[in-house]
Amino acid sequence: MIRIQSVLLTVAMLCLVSSCKTGDNEPATPVINNVSSVSISTDKAAYQPGQTVTFTIDKTVPSVTKVRYRHFNDVLSENNISGTSWSWTPPSTDFTGYLADVYNTVDGKEVIYGSIAVDVSSDWARFPRYGFLSAYPQMTSIAINYYINELNRYHINGLQFYDWQYKHHMPLSGTPANPSAVWTDIANRNTYFTTVKGYIDAAHNCNMKAMFYNLAYGALSDAASDGVQDQWRLYKDASHSTMAKFDLPSSMFKSSIWLMDPSNSNWQQYLASRNQDVYTALGFDGFHIDQLGDWGTVYNYSGQTVNLPSAYGSFINAMKTSKNDKRLVMNAVNQFGQQNIATTPVDFLYTEVWSPNDGYKDLATIINNNDSYCNSTKKTVLAAYMDYDLANSSGSFNTAGVLLTDAVIFAFGGAHLELGEHMLCKEYFPNSNLQMKGDLRNALFCYYDFMVAYQNLLRDGGSFNTPAISCSNNKLQINQWPPQTGNVAAVGKEMTNRQVIHLINFTNASSLAWRDNSGNQAVPAIVEGAALSFTSSKTVRKIWTASPDINYGTPTQLNYTQTGSTVSFTLPSLQYWDMIVVEY
Repeated sequence: MIRIQSVLLTVAMLCLVSSCKTGDNEPATPVINNVSSVSISTDKAAYQPGQTVTFTIDKTVPSVTKVRYRHFNDVLSENNISGTSWSWTPPSTDFTGYLADVYNTVDGKEVIYGSIAVDVSSDWARFPRYGFLSAYPQMTSIAINYYINELNRYHINGLQFYDWQYKHHMPLSGTPANPSAVWTDIANRNTYFTTVKGYIDAAHNCNMKAMFYNLAYGALSDAASDGVQDQWRLYKDASHSTMAKFDLPSSMFKSSIWLMDPSNSNWQQYLASRNQDVYTALGFDGFHIDQLGDWGTVYNYSGQTVNLPSAYGSFINAMKTSKNDKRLVMNAVNQFGQQNIATTPVDFLYTEVWSPNDGYKDLATIINNNDSYCNSTKKTVLAAYMDYDLANSSGSFNTAGVLLTDAVIFAFGGAHLELGEHMLCKEYFPNSNLQMKGDLRNALFCYYDFMVAYQNLLRDGGSFNTPAISCSNNKLQINQWPPQTGNVAAVGKEMTNRQVIHLINFTNASSLAWRDNSGNQAVPAIVEGAALSFTSSKTVRKIWTASPDINYGTPTQLNYTQTGSTVSFTLPSLQYWDMIVVEY
């Protein structure tokens, strides 16, 4: 459905306040000079090595307030804050995440008022955080910059421009030298050239990539008049009497979509030429390639069966050859064709998740399988639509369901395509029936900060393992992954001189289905003071923990004892997700 920009802009602005306190039992933050928390922003979603970061906070803080810069649990430097804006130049090491937290000392104790992550990465493909745009009406620069700035706060470093195109087989309306000022998309919505261009320019100002969306093999009803040949199409029979077609209701869409053979070299050359028109007219960074899943047996015009996964590989390689400097991503619908896609020059692996991959364990399996398909050289982004049935009418996302799903995806090294002008609830991206409540919006700031700040632990190598961890005071019931209702699931990863242990809390989970279709996943109860132990043949040097649910994701060093191979410590608290890091 078409979004009403002004109404949603007003609602979003009212909700844009950062806090990581998602539980009902969190203590109130002390107030000093009328400051109890601050909302922090940065000027970019990611930074080149050597590039300076500019921070801004939403209020003036007392002169004793400090900002501290960390990598993992190590403090790199700290300074007093003067005014509401300041700069910092991170170390020049590429592909590194940092956390900046603002704090005061109250009665000898630190009180943290806010934090924000910083990603220093010269290439978005190393740690992709993908967002989307889905509507391009006539918009002011203020409205465009609002949406981009909000996505920038989540550190989204790439955007999929969904359904921006005029026709699937002719994405640009007009000519490269004289593009149309306005055109209708597949759903007969007006798309304005100035809005598309404005979004691209605003994204680039924040170091985000702009990727134009289109099918690998789509053609509309008038494609023949635009030069598309029947010999390039896919057919349902060997005698080329029935064209393969994706039917769309004529009451909403201007055409159904006929399917082309992605491996046909003439079709590849045709679409590459149309893409060149796009690149000439607009500063897109690359092509987000979509498909429609498994179509069973299909044929080319000559009556030969077409192996679509193999055809996708041929298509991607042809697109790269035609424009080597542009980026490519392709959707593997429920993993269809992913093994072939993984060996092509795509920047990362993208999976749109559908049944029967309905459990939290399935999300982890997809990410792990993708790692194996590419020998862990490409990261995974999951298009996983939350509260799907609930979104059949207007309402709000269920915070608990979203956070548990994100905890699983992030802990296994993936990212979640979910954030745009609104949050995704359906495969038709303009559907905005569900909105984020304030607690979810605030929590997601912290979850995305956490993913960036600790990206070198979450998404930068290591081998998953099963550390034997248990609770001795019955505060938690822990099982090794996959999850079980009534328990906390432990996920281990071994890295150089480190053991990472994720604890994801399914103790109160009403279901192990990640989509939370009806929006009734339960909020986990906060558990405090769990006495934990694990075995290790190595000598422990340090143990620390961090959580996106507590203290704005900042780390806490823990006391521990090691007796022989048994290491014991107390976990301060757990709600949705804690990460424990053991350093040897």
